[in-house]
Amino acid sequence: MDPKGKVAVITGGASGIGRATAQRLAAEGASVMIADLDEVMGAETIGLIEAAGGRAAFVKADVTDEAQSKAMLEAAVTRFGGLDILYNNAGIGLPTSAFHTLELRKWRRVLDIDLQAVILGTALAVPLMEQRGGGVIINTASMAGLYPFKEDPVYGAAKAGVVNFTYSLAPWAGRLNIRVNCVCPGVVDTPLVRKAAEAAKRAGHKPNLPSKILKPEDIADAVLTLIRDDALAGRALEVRPSGPRLVDVPAAPGTRR
Repeated sequence: MDPKGKVAVITGGASGIGRATAQRLAAEGASVMIADLDEVMGAETIGLIEAAGGRAAFVKADVTDEAQSKAMLEAAVTRFGGLDILYNNAGIGLPTSAFHTLELRKWRRVLDIDLQAVILGTALAVPLMEQRGGGVIINTASMAGLYPFKEDPVYGAAKAGVVNFTYSLAPWAGRLNIRVNCVCPGVVDTPLVRKAAEAAKRAGHKPNLPSKILKPEDIADAVLTLIRDDALAGRALEVRPSGPRLVDVPAAPGTRR
């Protein structure tokens, strides 16, 4: 899919990976609807895109709420004429690996945003994309969804769910002409990561950060690759500082590749 002339919705689009991807897609000629809870950062992102000659708008939305998520997608249709690309990017983590010491509502919120909102957004996007003859859905997973992640097991569990959800929707490419893929970044320099590092310092711990950290623009490039390549469906693209790598999809027992 060529992003030029297409309509994209990006959740968590006001900062970090979402902002970088919004800027990249707008630069490629897409009209971008940015969804986020942070109206100030959202307005700033819109300003950056418009200053560069792009088209973008903002909608405040809690992606865990069905009515707000539906309104978010319909806002893109009303403003720009349809929906071709959905980037389920909004995400949060926990401040500690000791999730059992936290209130249930805190780690349930991680599961709601990082996994269930991805499923919800995907479901709501289908009828709108069918009206356009198909579309592309990209989900932000994580390397934490591919490998054990002792720093935040709940986050890792949610992201592993996103990876499997993506694999399982590979048949949609042939059935609905909707390609679903996910991007699995390593540690990225985002407000979420910086906030976690600061919390670790306040607790007297050394932040567990690698020597090389990805930039949000690295992930935006990966998302664009997944959007453009029509041969990719139900695939996970792992992104490390050394470069991107397509992850082999595990075969179910009794099946042939």
